[in-house]
Amino acid sequence: MPTTPDTRPTRWIDDAAGLAALVDELIDEPRYAIDTEFHRERTYYPRLALVQVAWASGIALVDPLAVDVAPLGRVLDGPGLAIFHAAQQDLEVLARATGTIPSRLFDTQVAAGFVGYSTPSLTTLVAGELKEHLPKGDRLTDWLARPLTSDQKTYAAADVAHLLALHDRLSAALEAEGRDEWSAAECEELRVRPTGPGDPDDAWLRLKDVRTLRGQARGVARAVAAWRERRAAELDQPARFVLADLAVLSIAQKAPRTPESLRATRGVEDRHARGHIYAELSAAITDGVTSPPPPVRERDENALERHLRPAVTLVSAWVSQLARDERIDTAVLATRSDIVELLAKEPDARLATGWRAQMVGEGIRDLVEGRAALAFDGKGGLKLIEIPGV
Repeated sequence: MPTTPDTRPTRWIDDAAGLAALVDELIDEPRYAIDTEFHRERTYYPRLALVQVAWASGIALVDPLAVDVAPLGRVLDGPGLAIFHAAQQDLEVLARATGTIPSRLFDTQVAAGFVGYSTPSLTTLVAGELKEHLPKGDRLTDWLARPLTSDQKTYAAADVAHLLALHDRLSAALEAEGRDEWSAAECEELRVRPTGPGDPDDAWLRLKDVRTLRGQARGVARAVAAWRERRAAELDQPARFVLADLAVLSIAQKAPRTPESLRATRGVEDRHARGHIYAELSAAITDGVTSPPPPVRERDENALERHLRPAVTLVSAWVSQLARDERIDTAVLATRSDIVELLAKEPDARLATGWRAQMVGEGIRDLVEGRAALAFDGKGGLKLIEIPGV
């Protein structure tokens, strides 16, 4: 039954006793809404600034600058359904703060993608489903400042106040469309998806223009980027503060072996060519030079066999048409990368299993293997048709 968020009291929690009481209250709740505010502009790990929780009879704002929020892990581990909007970054933040992730999850943004919305913001979804308007807030507000203003608290509370009502609305719509299991599967995939920085040895793959590197340069890029990632984690600073991307690529291309040649490398600062920093960087460069060059794990059109590359654009147009017809967010149904992975026969291709395989994967295979064709439907759209006798 939809809640009436404007009538529920909001409490500010900034001590262990208050948090313990909240956890005891939430532990038996069948569902709860949760959101976080955090900053990561000047740190490697996200710095948690606020946790917002809403349930049937209340709303709480928990101050992680004043109290350790780890006890909230009991709630996340419990049987209650955690309701988020756009949960991915919140899951990373909560996992770091509490050591766990929710045992069950419903993401209103994910669910909305199955009933006609296209990756909606919370503001859009609340207006569309509940006909209410969220309070406006400063997108660049400093959530680490204390004390928070009343406007900041109102804005933060609004991020969770409507999620239970949205859960009701979207659950009913999903069931009516017969897509509740699809949404549940997508939410579960999001829940268990790895969070955090990832393997330092893969950091080089995120560099712009990394595919222009060849041979030894790839090995140096891998080793130097991995060193940068580990040092950034150790210092809790953004990786770019440790060494700029331009410097990583320049070092990869030149593999400088002396302090003088390192200083002359574009993007490198003098501090990088002195003391223990130079020693560590030099060791990384040597490792990169002496190790076999790693492959670039490409998942784009260039990795496909040449005769399949035109199919990507054609299939993308059909998928967009199908998404509109079926009222499913195109990003949820199939991205361009998903199409490439299927055509490349990647073992973990999303379009090869489940509901996506039935809706689009099998059709794409029929198309590229000559058993089907795409045709205009006379109304400006595309349709997939079987080729008789094939």
